[in-house]
Parts: sequence; structure tokens; C-alpha cells
Amino acid sequence: MNNAVNDGVWSGSWVAERLGVQLVGDDGLTRMLGLALRRNPKRAHLLVSNVLGKHVPQSPSVVYGAGFALGRRVRDLLGAEEAARAVVLGYAETATGLGHSVADGVGLAPYLHSTRRPVAGVARAGGFEESHSHATSHLLLPEDPALLAGDGPLVLVDDEFSTGNTVLNTVRDLHSRYPRRRYVVVALVDMRSAADAGRLEEFAREIGARVDLVAAASGTVRLPEGVLEKGQALVARYEAESAAGGRVSSAAPSGPVAQFPAPPNGGVAVTASEEATAASAQSLEADVHDHPPGARGTARPAPNGPHPADERTHPHVTRVDLAWPRRLPDGGRHGFTPVHRTRLEAALPAMAARLAEALPADARSVLVLGFEELMYAPLRLARELEQVTDAEVRYSTTTRSPVLAVDDPGYAIRTRLVFPAHDDPDDGPGKRYAYNVAGAGFDAVIAVVDSTADTPELHAPDGLLAQLAPHTPRVLLAVVPSYVPEPPPRLAVSPGDTTTMLPEPLRGPAFSSYAPEEVGWLLQDLSDVTLEAPTEEREEAIQSGGAHYAESLPVEYQPSEQYQALFHTALEESAARLAQAVGAVTELVLAERSPRPVLVSLARAGTPVGVLMRRWAQFRHDLELPHYAVSIVRGRGIDANALRWLAQHHDPRDVVFVDGWTGKGAITRELAVALEEFEKSDGVTGFDPEIAVLADPGSCVRTYGTREDFLIPSACLNSTVSGLISRTVLRADLVGPNDYHGAKFYRELAGADVSVAFLDAVAARFPEVVDAVEATAKELLSGDRAPTWEGWAAVERISGEYGIHDVNLVKPGVGETTRVLLRRVPWKILARAGAGADLDHVRLLAEQRGVPVEEVAELPYTCVGLIHPKYTRGATGADGKAVNV
Repeated sequence: MNNAVNDGVWSGSWVAERLGVQLVGDDGLTRMLGLALRRNPKRAHLLVSNVLGKHVPQSPSVVYGAGFALGRRVRDLLGAEEAARAVVLGYAETATGLGHSVADGVGLAPYLHSTRRPVAGVARAGGFEESHSHATSHLLLPEDPALLAGDGPLVLVDDEFSTGNTVLNTVRDLHSRYPRRRYVVVALVDMRSAADAGRLEEFAREIGARVDLVAAASGTVRLPEGVLEKGQALVARYEAESAAGGRVSSAAPSGPVAQFPAPPNGGVAVTASEEATAASAQSLEADVHDHPPGARGTARPAPNGPHPADERTHPHVTRVDLAWPRRLPDGGRHGFTPVHRTRLEAALPAMAARLAEALPADARSVLVLGFEELMYAPLRLARELEQVTDAEVRYSTTTRSPVLAVDDPGYAIRTRLVFPAHDDPDDGPGKRYAYNVAGAGFDAVIAVVDSTADTPELHAPDGLLAQLAPHTPRVLLAVVPSYVPEPPPRLAVSPGDTTTMLPEPLRGPAFSSYAPEEVGWLLQDLSDVTLEAPTEEREEAIQSGGAHYAESLPVEYQPSEQYQALFHTALEESAARLAQAVGAVTELVLAERSPRPVLVSLARAGTPVGVLMRRWAQFRHDLELPHYAVSIVRGRGIDANALRWLAQHHDPRDVVFVDGWTGKGAITRELAVALEEFEKSDGVTGFDPEIAVLADPGSCVRTYGTREDFLIPSACLNSTVSGLISRTVLRADLVGPNDYHGAKFYRELAGADVSVAFLDAVAARFPEVVDAVEATAKELLSGDRAPTWEGWAAVERISGEYGIHDVNLVKPGVGETTRVLLRRVPWKILARAGAGADLDHVRLLAEQRGVPVEEVAELPYTCVGLIHPKYTRGATGADGKAVNV
């Protein structure tokens, strides 16, 4: 057992023998901890963890597994429902990676760690003091101010729980701002005295909250009288001898030898709620024993003689481009959500492969060296690298903490490298350290830093990279982009600008049958205006060029009982499929577009999808996303006044436009052009033209739940599945320059309304598709989703083959074909040969309207609807022969 028990010597024995320090507790305590000395006016000794990955190089699987296992215990303690509402907070710098691993184990919990690095433009959400630390002030800088504002459990994670002062300071500060009913304290080791344990219980009663404690092992440190002064004198003596060039002796003076008796009554309780079991402690002990710390189990020079790099004076540094995902946080300094976790998991294999490719072919042992608070990203890279290389991989990080190094098997810190700080710290320049790296025999060291720390000081002759050179043949440098939240753009509004007077969104039940929180309609209510016209009359006016389709409304189709039965059958059969697509597209939006997106549906087909996406975010991530519906009209663009309202109330970069499905991609192109024109006219930037859709059979977008062309039941009906709202209207005599586009609320159709029933049926299937959504989202995030515009090419081909010569009259996909049969004058329906139940409703509608259905062998869509070309009142639209085509 290296460093914890090296050649039969415990790595705390050197300190114990000289200072009389005793470690008393669980049987595995001395395997998890060693002892060292540091220059600190408040505490001379340092508990050195062998599973933390800070001072002692260790297998990344052991380091990550220790934190993840603690997170699983927290989840079991809280229960699934409470765990889903939890937030995990880790402590800088030592426990940033541990806390993040615990959050992974909890499952759905977002993660935040405190930081000692102020970030310009990011407001503090709190702070506290760590009394015994060498750098005491902690900042909390979440990107989302609401991250800590919920009332779910707060899980606080530190590497050791010694006096409880840090936790009490944290809870006191946060509870005054964001009171909650429950806290869980998590640590690798609980080393409190009995008196300190009582303080935590008293504090819990004082604030009226429950406080649980979960730890992997427990015990206490017994310190003799005068140990602080004695320790400081010992540190001063050895540092002086080292500075004078003398050899630091490891001989033990006469004095008491530390004893390690078994804890009374079978051991000290690991958690305040007695959740710990002997089995978990034995499991962790076994992990440490099977994966001893250090390179090949030591922190000493390799046993086969001097390392080949010993004579080198400067490293050959190889920079490795990780291709870190864009806008993915490098850690939890500003918050890390489950969506971020999904993106990271998908990207890790490729990043580890790049590191493996850069390693020497004959590398036997590799160290991945993280950087101060940047612990989690290097840890996950190291763990992934461990899976793809034959070399033995170890992981540790640099640190601010000054610790005495003594080359003795009974001492936890055998060697140290000293180099200047290289991230322009707020408290000024200073020394930094890497422990147990020198002389460890690593064939390569991969230094992982964030871009803030990739400075000239890092590359200087006395910098970290140069200090690593004499101890390894190869130094690799991987830089993770430092994530900094972007401030929202300022929207300039000139005096007297009428956009400041735009009305608030319409909401149900006054407008639509949706609940008011489900969607806000950026529309004007035209319910009292007669806008409907017979279908044939509308079609003739539209095709003659005398009217635009958005200037009138078709008469609402009232489905027969047979057709309604088809809708309900289709909904029952496709609800799970729809739920999976909803979950997948929402996960993509959260992962790539914004951690807190503003959903803006394109009314009206996009509105049910936007509501379902909002429900998924609430179900899976406990997020309450804003959701609006706006009008976009082919050939006229998007409602500019709606954009102005959105820009005044939200960051345009957070806006995600949502639609039900793509056909040939006309609306996709329309939106891109409209947003470009809006940017020129209003000077507002940030709106992204990429549409998120449930289904993308046309391969027109990157953000979708599926590219299969299947029946989305909401396409079967009109307003009665869309909140009783008509399609949008844009007519000059009704919509002025300062008005939103219009729509009607068909209150009289309430008896036939299935809008909420549709939503509820799909949302009810969310729990059963969680695993499938996770797999689909991971596959989509790691795959090539570039649009091919295959649908557009197919539409152009069909338009030519059938003599239509107008792509606007070719409506591809199940959804668009349904619209043709419900709203337009159909000519014929093309159906893919062998298409099954997805087309039952299409066949029924076609039969009712006397429209032929023609089976086609090679069709990229399940079906395509053809609007009757060159329509006149004399043509019935049954076969097309009555007109010149």
C-alpha cells in the first residue's frame, strides 16, 4: 500500500512519532489518510487523503469512484424525489472535483463550487470563510442566480469534516439568503471531536432545519499539548536545513509512538443519521488497496535506476487540442447542470483519444496533473484515458497549499515542485506546488489547465512545465477554455419608441385553453372578426395572386367520430415515441443552446411542442422555462414586434425557436432571412435562426428529436389540439405597424377540445422514456447532425415529375400532408410503399375528400401531399384533369 502504508509503514508515522499525533477511528482510516506538516499559524498537521487526487497521485477510477459512491449514498438518504430537487455545493480548492463527483452520484443535481477567483461581471450569490485554511475567503458565483434559491436539499461537500466551522459558516450565510428545510454534509472523512459533533446538532435546531452527515470513514485526531508550536518549530528546522543544502534526516527522535486502537463500540458513526455501513467502508478500503497511490505504487524514483529524463533541463512540451465542446463549463465555478454533464459524457471519449494519441508509444505510466480548482475536468479526462490506454494512469493536481516535503516512507509528502502562480491570481503572485510528482517515474505528464492559466508564467524557465521537465521524458499540455458567463446585451430604446408600449402576452383561459403558465401568446386577439372563407374560394384567391394565405382563415374542419377515434388511437400508440422525441430535442436545446432557454414556438403547430418541451425541462431538470408563441408567415417573415418584446424582456441569445416538424424547410429559411432583416432594422443581435423541432424528416435543422417521418397526432386536428387558437393572420387593415400579428380564440369549440388531453397523454410517458432519451441525446450530441436538405431536393424533383413546377404546392411529410387535406384543395397524395398505421388518418381524409392515394417506391417521406395546381372553381381537385397542368 503506497503512501498510506508503504512497505509496511504508514505514511503518517513520521509525523506521529515526532509530534505524538494520534489518528483514532475506523479500521480503514490509516489506509485513506497520511500525515504531513505545513507552515500554518492555525494548524501544523495536514491530513493527506489517498483518494482525493490532490497531493497523492492516485488511480482516477478510485478518485472518481469515491465521490460517486458518496453521491449514491446521498441519493439513497434523500430518496429519488428529494434528490431530484437537490443542489450540490463543493469547496474550493480541494473538494471541487470531489463535490462534482458527488453531484454525478446524486444524479440530477446541479453543481456549484466555491471559488477564490473573482470573475469580472459575475455577481456574488454569497460567500464565507474557511478559518483553518491558508486562503480563507470563498466566493459563490453562479451564472444562474436562481441556482441556490430553491427550497430543495443543499448538499455541501468537503474532503474532511474536522471542526465543522466551514460548513456552519456556509449554511449560516446561505440560510439567511435562501432558507431551506434540509442540508446534507458530505466528506471523505469525518474527523470531528464529540464537542464539534454536538455543535452541528445545536446549529440545526437553531435554524430549524434538518442536517445529515454522510462520510466514507470517521475518526478523530488526538493532539498533545503544544503540538502547534512543536510542529511549527519542526517545519522551520527542516526548511532551514533544506535551504542550506543539508540532507533532511528521517531518523525519529525519542518520544511517544502513535497508537491506533480500534474505535470504541465497533467504530464512530459515519453519518449523523446512522446511514453508514461496514460494507461501504470495506469496499472503499479495498479500492485503495487495489489501486495504490503514486506511480506504480510509489512516489520514489523508479527502482530500475535513474529516470531517462533526469538529465533533461527543459521539457519538450506538446500541446494537445482537446476540442472541448463550445460553451461547456470547465467545472462548477459558475454552475454545472445535468445537461452539461450529458454534453461532457458525450465528448469525453474523443478527447481522451486525442490525449492517448499524443502519448509516447512505450509509455508505461502517465500522470494527468490538474490545476488548483480545476480538478473535475482533468479527473474525468484521466478516467477516460485509463480506459483507452495500456499505460498505468494516475491523477493529482497542483495546489496553493504549502506543505513540507520529507523523503521518508512514513511521510505522506515525499517530494514537491515549486513554481510561480500562472493564472494572475487576485491576491497577487505567489508560489504553487505539485506533490509526489518529482522522482515518481512517470513516462509522461499531461498538465491540464484552464485558458486563464495558460500564461507566460506557465511557460517560463521556472514555471510549472519547466519544473516537470527533469522528471519525465514527455510533457503534454491540454488547455480547457475558461468558462465565463456572458452578460446579456443591452437593448437601446430611443425616447418615444413605441416598442416600449407593446402589450404583455395573452394567456389562458382568456385566450386559449392552455393554462396561463404553459404559454404566453405574443398575438392580438381577433376573435370577433370574421376571417373564415370556404376552402375552394381561399385556394383560388391565393393561387391567382389576389390574396395571401395569411389574410384569411379556412373554415375549421370538424372531424367525424371515425376520424376522432383515429386521433385517439394514434395518440395512444405514439405517445411514448413522442415523449422520447420531446425529451431528446429538449436535452439538445439545454446542452447546446442555453442552460435556461426561452422557448418561442412558431404558432400554431409549434405551440404544443413548446409546451411539451417546457414540461420535460420541468420534469427532468426542475426548470421553469419561459414559453411564448409568435407568428411567422411565409413570404412576410416573423412578427417584428414580438421580437422587440422578447428582446426587451429576455436575452436574445437564450431564445430558442420551436416548431413541430420540418417539411421542405421553407420556414427554416424564412426565419433566417427575417432575423437578418430584423438585426439590420433594429440593431438587436443574438437571435439564433436555428429552429428546434420534434421531427426533422426533411433534414433541414440540427436540433431535433428524430428524423423519422411519423404521425404526430397534433397534426391530425386544427385548433382543437392547439389550445383552440386559429392559425395566425396578417392583414394590413387589422394589423398595424405597432401591433402583433392576429389570431382567433375559438371558445365555441371547447366541447371538442383535446389540447390538454394531448399534452397530458404524452407527458404521462416521460418517466418510462428517461433512459431512452438519455441514450438518444448522447448519440445525437456526439453525431453529425448537419442538415443535408434532402427534403428540399425531393420536393423539387416531385414538383418537376408531376408537372406542378411550384415547390409551394408540394407538402412533404405526414404533418404537412394532413394540413393539405384539412385546409387546402388537395390534388393527390403520394404514399411510401408499405407505409402502415401512420397513414390511416391520411387515407381516411383522402377518401372523404375524393383524393387518390398513389403508392411510390422511392420516397424520402412517409407521404407527400400535392395541392391542386392552377386551381379554379371548376376543378374539383380529384384527378387534376379538369385543368391545364
